[in-house]
Amino acid sequence: MITKRIIPCLDIKNGRTVKGVNFVALRDAGDPVELAALYAKTGADELVFLDISATEERRKTLADLVLRVAEKVNIPFTVGGGISSIEDVAILLQNGADKVSINSSAVKRPVLINELVAKFGSQCITVAIDAKQIDGQWKVHLVGGKVATDLDLFDWAKEVEERGAGEILFTSMDHDGTKNGFANKALAQLTRTVNIPIIASGGAGNITHFADTFKEGNADAALAASVFHFKEIEIPVLKNELQKQGIAMRLV
Repeated sequence: MITKRIIPCLDIKNGRTVKGVNFVALRDAGDPVELAALYAKTGADELVFLDISATEERRKTLADLVLRVAEKVNIPFTVGGGISSIEDVAILLQNGADKVSINSSAVKRPVLINELVAKFGSQCITVAIDAKQIDGQWKVHLVGGKVATDLDLFDWAKEVEERGAGEILFTSMDHDGTKNGFANKALAQLTRTVNIPIIASGGAGNITHFADTFKEGNADAALAASVFHFKEIEIPVLKNELQKQGIAMRLV
């Protein structure tokens, strides 16, 4: 049985970890390097760092952050935010990141996925998809959820897979930060649409929500932020409870 993954997500702004609701109303959640070390020590399977206000200047800051994180953790971690070229990816991987996450840049120029996969391998390339329901249809959004597109979530996910991406990080903007549970119906449809791993993001509020996204949404991994940052759920407790429910976990 393949183990499911628990992934804390650290949204980075001005070198600090922040967390909001529905992509807005950000509040400080601590030092990202310290949090990363804590999560690695307490059983997180992977980490995701997203520079939510990426600019060229902050790209250098993010590369430095990656270097500091790599010195502190011994689990895989993914870095995203403003990545749009082979050069961007090369710097982050050289500094210690295991994977990169691309989002808006992939929608604007889909061949970027092919280029990055050809250069670095599919195992290094995660495509993040932020989507929300509009008139009953899941539509992809860009620029941290600020820009709506006519692109259908499931059509885009299929294209992402065909272009060689190793996994998809799907965030439901409707569920983000609400702590009301993941978008399990959409996740289940995604897992039927593609054959690459799907990371569920948006909506974790309690242990039952994690169990449901693995059982009902068929997610391969569950990503969360505030419930971990503010110690509402401890990772060892979460993983032990999921294991009891028959969900395969890597236990420390």
